[in-house]
Amino acid sequence: MHLVAECIFHPDTAELRERWGAFAFTDAHRKSADKIIARYPEGRQQSATIPLLDLAHRQVGEETNTQGWLPIPVIEYVAAYLDLPPVRLLEVATFYTMFNLAPVGRFHVQVCGTTPCMLKGSDDVFAACKSRGLKKGYTTPDGLFTLTEVECLGACANAPMVQINDDNYEDLDEQRMGAVLDAFARGEKLKPGPQIPRQTSCPLGGPTTLKKMAERNYDYRGQW
Repeated sequence: MHLVAECIFHPDTAELRERWGAFAFTDAHRKSADKIIARYPEGRQQSATIPLLDLAHRQVGEETNTQGWLPIPVIEYVAAYLDLPPVRLLEVATFYTMFNLAPVGRFHVQVCGTTPCMLKGSDDVFAACKSRGLKKGYTTPDGLFTLTEVECLGACANAPMVQINDDNYEDLDEQRMGAVLDAFARGEKLKPGPQIPRQTSCPLGGPTTLKKMAERNYDYRGQW
C-alpha cells in the first residue's frame, strides 16, 4: 500500500516534472475549458478556476486509469491557461476536498464518518473495507481502491453512505458495502443511490403523505 497524503501536495520531484511537466488539455477538454471561460466577463477568468481544475483532474484520471489527482505541474498549467498566478489555484486546490492532491486508486472510496452515519453504522462500513484489505489513508497494492474517511456528504437520511468517485451508495451495512466493493473489484458497477428498496430518500415502503405526487405532478391546491 502507498500512503495518500491528505491536504498535502505530492512531492514536486524531478520525476514528477518529467511525467507531468508537458501536460496539456486534450482537444476535447480544451474545447470544454474555452467554453467555460467564455461564460465570464473579460478579466474574470478566475471564476473558471474550479471547473478547469476539475477538467485537469479528470484528464489525469483518464491518463492514469484512476479517479484522478492534481500534480503541481498540472496546476501550474491550468494557472497559465487562465493567466493567473499559480498560488491562486493552489489556494483553491487545497481548500476543496473534491481535488486529490496525491495519487489515488481507480476507485476512491470516501466513507462518511460524521455523526448521522456513525450512529447508523459507519463502523460496519469500515469493517467491510478492512476485511477486503482497504486501510484509511492508503491505496491497495493492486491500485484498485483508496480509502478515505470524510465529513458529511449530505445524504444523512440514507446513512450510512459512501461516495465512490462521482457516485453515492447509501443505506449500507457491512454486507451491502461488501457487495459494492466486490462488484467494483469484478469490474461491475451497482446502481448508485440506496442499496435497499427505496426511491431516493423516500420513507421505506413509499411515501406516507401526498402519495399521488409519486405517480405524477398532482395538484393538491384545490383541496387546501
